[in-house]
Amino acid sequence: MIKAKGTQVCPIRNDDIRKHGAANDALIIRRLCRLSRNVRTVTSKNYSIEPVRTAAFTTAARLSSRKNHSFVDAPGARSFLLRRMDSGRKLKIIVDAMGGDFAPANEVAGTVQALRETRNAFEAILVGKEGDVQEQLTKHSVAGLPISVVNAAEVITMEDSPTAAVKQKKDSSLAAGMRLHQEGNADAFVSAGNTGAVLSASTLILGRVKGVGRPTIGAFFPSEQGVCLLVDAGTNVDCRAQHLYEFAVMGSIYVQEILKIGNPTVGLLNVGEEKKKGTEIVQEAHRLLESSKLNFVGNVEGRDILKGKVNVVVCDGFVGNVLLKFGESVPSFLKSRLKRYASGRVFRTLMVALMRGPLRTSLKDMDYEEHGGVPVLGVNGVTIIGHGSSSPKAIKNMILKAVEVAKSQINKRIEEALAQTPQPAPLQGGAIRVTA
Repeated sequence: MIKAKGTQVCPIRNDDIRKHGAANDALIIRRLCRLSRNVRTVTSKNYSIEPVRTAAFTTAARLSSRKNHSFVDAPGARSFLLRRMDSGRKLKIIVDAMGGDFAPANEVAGTVQALRETRNAFEAILVGKEGDVQEQLTKHSVAGLPISVVNAAEVITMEDSPTAAVKQKKDSSLAAGMRLHQEGNADAFVSAGNTGAVLSASTLILGRVKGVGRPTIGAFFPSEQGVCLLVDAGTNVDCRAQHLYEFAVMGSIYVQEILKIGNPTVGLLNVGEEKKKGTEIVQEAHRLLESSKLNFVGNVEGRDILKGKVNVVVCDGFVGNVLLKFGESVPSFLKSRLKRYASGRVFRTLMVALMRGPLRTSLKDMDYEEHGGVPVLGVNGVTIIGHGSSSPKAIKNMILKAVEVAKSQINKRIEEALAQTPQPAPLQGGAIRVTA
């Protein structure tokens, strides 16, 4: 039995577990719910998607959000429930169902697509307003898909102040989902919601990897040599040299793990290739990188990104985000130019029609929907952030990216690498000397 707070006893028997196994989760939930008069077991009248699992997770979320009664009141009950649901040990991906401009429709559709494409290779947990999420689920054929629903009554909007919203809206889909991840109930968290809020929640709730001063996000750019990772892509507008060094370390490890490049080259984005070019911070970062164990090739310029001169380009978040948004505008700009070229002329229209397929294929790497989202590097967990306007396809690819990152050992390697960070030491005349 699991003993609840005070003298109450939660009547969960080991005999039930041995006899019925995972199928007994509904019985367990009902008995847990009897501990509280104001909590009911949730069952779906509209659809059936592994109802035992859905009922269990929805009830768990409601109980954990109550101020006067929560799973914390019954020590071991929450962890017991989630261990029971972990029997298959597939990866569990949490999707912020209320994040994004078209939530929860696109989030639900993208989740369904991801599960179908991978043949249920993972379990999906949709966190959001239960009624809205269920309504969207009824629009899809979801029989047999491992989808669970966790109710969260609040929503963090794009207009909310990031840090304040995370602290004040504790029952939001973002905060509730991130807590589930932090508690070990899932392997990754995916959101197309308020970027600042997702970053704040990742840092405040998940915490930073040891040795990381500031978590960062990276974005892939197409290049003549394949792809190149740009980091920071918008997280940190003002950076110190140490932060730029950390970005380089985390970006290098990410490329090794995801792209399987053995010893990726790293370049520092600057206004020229010479060491003395750029701001004092960039020059100091150059010295740090030069004395590190990274495969640092020196400064690179904006034109070197698409040329693929290096595998990882390091810059602060202000420059990185400007580059990212500019790159995202290129495909639509080219399409508009082609439409203008073909406008009103039959022969040109035929030419453009013939070019459409090859052009779409060649620009595929520049389409954000193909990459889905970007990871938050340097936090104790896996967070993937996507565009607010993410389509179902983009949501699908965000989830698949989360699965890929969750399978890696990125955080462990980041911690080990930053334990050997070189430190800058002052020289005479105010110069900087770097020591390992």
